[in-house]
Amino acid sequence: MTIYFEIPGNAQAQGRPRAGKTKRGKVVMYDPKESREYKSYVRLIASQHRPRKLLEGQLEVFIKIYRQMPKSMTKKRKQAVIEGIHRPITKPDLTNIAKGIEDALNGIIYKDDSQIVDLHISKYYSDRPRVEVQIKELEGII
Repeated sequence: MTIYFEIPGNAQAQGRPRAGKTKRGKVVMYDPKESREYKSYVRLIASQHRPRKLLEGQLEVFIKIYRQMPKSMTKKRKQAVIEGIHRPITKPDLTNIAKGIEDALNGIIYKDDSQIVDLHISKYYSDRPRVEVQIKELEGII
């Protein structure tokens, strides 16, 4: 089984966990607001592509991140982008974006992100910022 969907807009990196205290003084860890909101957004979109039964086997995941092309980019650089020669080397880094998306899909597409055995992440420029996600269930020995 293969599941594909797009997440419109700019990708949000998974932020560092924050620490706080409860009224009783117990330390609790939580996601920063931006990360929490982006995960909710990803869950909402992914739920429209939810399989009848959560994927339980080995998974291969492809994540393509399309970042907004800067307005200050020269014509020469834009041509290099179109030809696939010039790609983003700015923050956020790929792994932080992927981590947030992987976590958001827990319980929506698959049981747990530990099922991912192959992960392919790429970053590109585009006039239409988005993230494309493709999840393939691999045939395994049972």
